[in-house]
Amino acid sequence: MSVLDESLHPGRWWHRLDDGRLQCDLCPRDCRLHEGQRGLCFVRQRVGDEMMLTTWGRSSGFCVDPIEKKPLNHFYPGSSVLSFGTAGCNLACKFCQNWDISKSREMDRLMDAATPEALAQAAVDTGCRSVAFTYNDPVIFAEYAMDCADAAHERGVKTVAVTAGYMHAEPRREFYRKMDAANVDLKGFTEDFYFQQTGAHLAPVLDTLQYIRHETDCWLEITTLLIPGLNDSDAELDAMSRWLHEHLGPQVPLHFTAFHPDYKMNDRPATPPSTLTRARRIALDRGLQHVYTGNVHDGDGGSTYCAGCGARLIERDWYRIGAYRVTPEGGCPDCGHALAGRFAPAFTRGFGPRRIPVRLA
Repeated sequence: MSVLDESLHPGRWWHRLDDGRLQCDLCPRDCRLHEGQRGLCFVRQRVGDEMMLTTWGRSSGFCVDPIEKKPLNHFYPGSSVLSFGTAGCNLACKFCQNWDISKSREMDRLMDAATPEALAQAAVDTGCRSVAFTYNDPVIFAEYAMDCADAAHERGVKTVAVTAGYMHAEPRREFYRKMDAANVDLKGFTEDFYFQQTGAHLAPVLDTLQYIRHETDCWLEITTLLIPGLNDSDAELDAMSRWLHEHLGPQVPLHFTAFHPDYKMNDRPATPPSTLTRARRIALDRGLQHVYTGNVHDGDGGSTYCAGCGARLIERDWYRIGAYRVTPEGGCPDCGHALAGRFAPAFTRGFGPRRIPVRLA
């Protein structure tokens, strides 16, 4: 039996059209499939009269990561997270930094197999506080991610989605009901950028951000990869920061991360650290309280500060935590101001920047 046969699992969120095709209702691409065809994500396929997920129970690898690598700076800082992904993606980003996984069309490369129960137990055995669905977008393997979330919660393990947030309303409701935290990639803040550089649209992502923030208990953080000359102008950063403040509030953490040339965008220079610093200053000036720089060594941009008195509460350099001054109640020891996020009553020394591969199968 092939890997594909073993990994077929009934998909949800589809309906039959009058012309006999099946339409996938998971994301705004609305792929309409004849027998044997796959959606743009490549992992959802019509088999007979059903929509199937072809990667259930299969992964491109498991690793234990620091939670800050997701990046999540306000969700149990310093803890370790069991991370995994599958293959494929429902966006077509020319600048994809994980293109060897997200653009993969080789299903047999998914060598690691794990039932949701085995994966959740592996998180417990490796001392991970949470499981992260990452490396490629968990939206496209939502059924598997949701099954894993159920198994994780049964064992007291939290769940994290690292996603572009490109999905329809009904699956979004079901998916985020299972998630404890999410980092959503806000790729840029213009429709032109989304359409030309990712093959998608901006509005559904903004809908997802507002839904998570206002309709769920899922902790939300946002990441924007800044690409020189494409989405890093003062005007775009200002408009994005104003929108985030107005529609999500000032407490949602925002991460600006550095681009490096990759995949179909090797003609652009890497993002200079000064661009990240400039973007952070714009966002802070627009009232956002927690703005970070990523993929660079920047003690100021990586650290967490009290929104009340300005004291540095969590000192970071890249993924390494230095001083940690958050009270057991999740507040500032100097002024008592509550720090937005999820925090453990007792902080143990941070996991650190290392990544540890884990083999489950």
